[in-house]
Amino acid sequence: MYSIIFTNNVPIFSENKLEVNQSGIHLKIYHVQGPESSLTPNFLSFFDFLLRDEERVKALNSILAKNIGRSGSTTSVLSQRSGYWSSAKSLSIPLNPGLSIGSGNYYVRIGIGTPAKYYAVIMDTGSSFSWIQCEPCKVYCHSQADPPFDPSASKTYKSLSCATSECSSLKEATLNNNLCGNASNECIYTASYGDSSYSIGYLSQDLLSLAQSQTFPNFVYGCGQDNEGLFGRAAGILGLARNKLSMLAQVSSKYGYAFSYCLPTAASAAAGGFLTIGKRSLSSYKFTPMITDPHQNPTPSLYYINLTSIIVAGTPLRVAAAEYRIPTIIDSGTVITRLPVALYSALRDAFVNIMSKKYAQAPAFSILDACFRGTVKGISVVPQIQMMFQGGADLTLGASNVLIQVDKGVTCLAFAGSSQIAIIGNHQQQTFEVAYDVSNSRIGFAASACH
Repeated sequence: MYSIIFTNNVPIFSENKLEVNQSGIHLKIYHVQGPESSLTPNFLSFFDFLLRDEERVKALNSILAKNIGRSGSTTSVLSQRSGYWSSAKSLSIPLNPGLSIGSGNYYVRIGIGTPAKYYAVIMDTGSSFSWIQCEPCKVYCHSQADPPFDPSASKTYKSLSCATSECSSLKEATLNNNLCGNASNECIYTASYGDSSYSIGYLSQDLLSLAQSQTFPNFVYGCGQDNEGLFGRAAGILGLARNKLSMLAQVSSKYGYAFSYCLPTAASAAAGGFLTIGKRSLSSYKFTPMITDPHQNPTPSLYYINLTSIIVAGTPLRVAAAEYRIPTIIDSGTVITRLPVALYSALRDAFVNIMSKKYAQAPAFSILDACFRGTVKGISVVPQIQMMFQGGADLTLGASNVLIQVDKGVTCLAFAGSSQIAIIGNHQQQTFEVAYDVSNSRIGFAASACH
């Protein structure tokens, strides 16, 4: 997991110096378990870590299979909360689970209100809607690093009514219908996730601060009054998916509809991970088209690309070309890259065939079944894996992107099988700059970019 703290320009990182340049707004990313992290994570075993990662993948598969609406435990849990929200006429409408929050999250500090108060929120490319916990926490607020936002202390705060266009847009952004209070007519949002986490509260507007000199009035977000789930100590969610209610869309008129990030490894104290809102110089990127055809991309808010080939130690996998004709999502919230069974089996077999000649194999660990005795640092010879995409873009992965240590003296291939889709996880994205040029429908990669 990661935290992100605002900075001046990409090479210079210092908390609370919040400035911008003409290419956009630059923020620093920290791994939550890294040496510079300002957030202390709750203890989580690696086995539970993988279980959370699997929940997010299951939710993505469910959305792709158009099973949204067959809500599970989220619905029953929320029905128990109906006492406070009983004035909302449409509370009985089934809840759609959306994406699991997962376990490999990134955090950014954003300012809300006048005067601005800053909060650590999960940055998620799979979420279209942003929300934070708000006083008076009328039903429940989970424990967070910062005090909950007090809307009564902001001179620019206002709640939005059910008559507003923003309220009408909630269904597309959250997959849940909006609710309306009988007396106040305030618009009530429901953001629910595949792991039974959820937030319910008032659709609101306020001043968003991304830097001391860069503020955005009338930022639309949720002011959460009933929030439970696997959010860690974050105050809420910052949505970066393709939807008009996402934070990215709301600030795009100033800096362009684009963002990029570079994720550092957990041990990299010196390497400067960053998030940039706006377009940067594009000369160092290799781009692949972003798939927007509804026949190929059944969920327009997510980021789809075409995987065309996987190469292990210079040799392409021996699979039919048709095996690559599957939806491929690049996602900030999934950790371990998933591949359809045929592709994953071919990758695993090729990798194990090379590795087992030098390193002793270890038993499978949860979803990871290509494991070896040794540490990531101690395993010196690792076959390079190249993931090739339409248009010539590629991710050429070294040992730190290919392997993940799961236990003392046990290291596994950081890929797993999936039934329907391919997902490029954040472990494989680490140290690459990944650029989401949404306005031009393309995604780019630049190697060794965390400086």
